[in-house]
Amino acid sequence: MGAVIVVGDLVTDVLVEHDGPIRPGSDTAAAIRVSGGGQAANTAAWLAHSGQATVLVAAVGDDPAGRDRVAELTAAGVGDAIQVQAGAVTGSVVVLTGADERTMITDRGACLLLDPGHVTAAVRAAAPGSHLHLSGYPLLHAGSRPAGLAALTAAKEQGITVSVDAASAAPLRDAGAEVFLAWVRDSDLLLCNADEADVLAGPGPAADQAARLTAFVHHAVVKQGAAGAVWASRDGSSWTAPAVPVPVKDPTGAGDAFAAGLLAAWLSGTSPLDALAAGATLGAAAVQRIGARPTP
Repeated sequence: MGAVIVVGDLVTDVLVEHDGPIRPGSDTAAAIRVSGGGQAANTAAWLAHSGQATVLVAAVGDDPAGRDRVAELTAAGVGDAIQVQAGAVTGSVVVLTGADERTMITDRGACLLLDPGHVTAAVRAAAPGSHLHLSGYPLLHAGSRPAGLAALTAAKEQGITVSVDAASAAPLRDAGAEVFLAWVRDSDLLLCNADEADVLAGPGPAADQAARLTAFVHHAVVKQGAAGAVWASRDGSSWTAPAVPVPVKDPTGAGDAFAAGLLAAWLSGTSPLDALAAGATLGAAAVQRIGARPTP
């Protein structure tokens, strides 16, 4: 097959790892690290780590942070279709993380300036047999929405398969489930976590949520963290796979790694069950290390 064209966000992560609860108005001890982040960039890095040819389409500022972020991905083996936006700053995210949860405070910066024409050209340049993986973040912000929609349109024109990651529950709720599902209608695969599934499919068991989502997309995967994941297909088939039990150091990027493992397996022709297992394996590798990406 061709490359996976990943469209979405590339930012700087400021990872704040705190052992106990944050104490508002006072000091909380933490370890603080700065590294590359962004859902799309993380997924691209894990795809490359898995041996899958990958190109990232994103936007950074013309600043030292942007140059560092691009250099990190190049070192990781990710192909570069990254715009440098003059006068803009590279996006950044403060990630407050403990062993069980993470909270993100986001300045999207140059991510909001991703150009639809640039995205269209990158997708059209893809070799036959390529695949588009779209992070939901471009769709969920007005500035970058035209670029996200352009990616989906170009993929349809090229006749290449499409997967979408639902990205984040709060902005999904702001956009509205019906609107988001209309944007991604008839995509080959939609991935969401439990919170995102609650927004898009309503509350209920993960298997039921995934099945309801197949009214809009051909295949839907609902990730449940330590409880595993469910895959449902439009023909009524479904599969469930457990998570890989491992000690958790940092959950940041685990969903991105899961998506990469699942996509690399599924696009190579494996069954949905085997693809879920591959996603679980890579997700488990991610949570055992600090930071959102594999070590180059």
